[in-house]
Amino acid sequence: MKTIAVLGVGRVGSAVARSALRAGFDVHVAGSGPAEDIALLSEIVIPGAIPMTAADAVAAADIVILAVPFHKHRSIDASLLAGKVVVDAMNWWAPVDGESDIYDIDETGTSEIVACHFADARLVKALNHIGYHELEEDWSESGVPDRRALAVASDDEAAAQQVMAMVDRFGFDPLYSGPLHTGRAFGPGAHIFNSTLTTNELQTELLSHQLVS
Repeated sequence: MKTIAVLGVGRVGSAVARSALRAGFDVHVAGSGPAEDIALLSEIVIPGAIPMTAADAVAAADIVILAVPFHKHRSIDASLLAGKVVVDAMNWWAPVDGESDIYDIDETGTSEIVACHFADARLVKALNHIGYHELEEDWSESGVPDRRALAVASDDEAAAQQVMAMVDRFGFDPLYSGPLHTGRAFGPGAHIFNSTLTTNELQTELLSHQLVS
């Protein structure tokens, strides 16, 4: 893996892009419009990242990371991500995404909803249960005792393995929880969400939900 595309240049997307740069990846970033619209922002906030249109950013990427507000994911052309390994780093937040009985009541996880839109993508849920600032504060080298662990869920185990390798390079121990629906265990409101856990602690939490592979 060499190139990461980050769709979304807000606080989350910018932190993810900086983490990818620190890990040695080539990083393409894209907003919702032309590349020149984010050129200055990229130069100041994400130095080293290359601003592009979404189509161009995705085309050459080994992994695409979705870091847009949840309600905007449907504005991304699903055909752009066909066949791509795509990381859903999004969460549904009522103050940003609006109130909805679908997300309040339905047991379907948000990543499963995202997977329906990007039906031909190889979707992986990851990076959603860590604060954007913690991505840059809590990372550590592989093998460091008590290294923070991050969960990864996907119906595509090969795609999950690629994302786990990326998470490790970002500075965190990856742990595969199982199919995409197991990602409900580390969404907003769950104990895992925004908790700082080692691999053993994260595995214990997932096992308590019977949601670890």
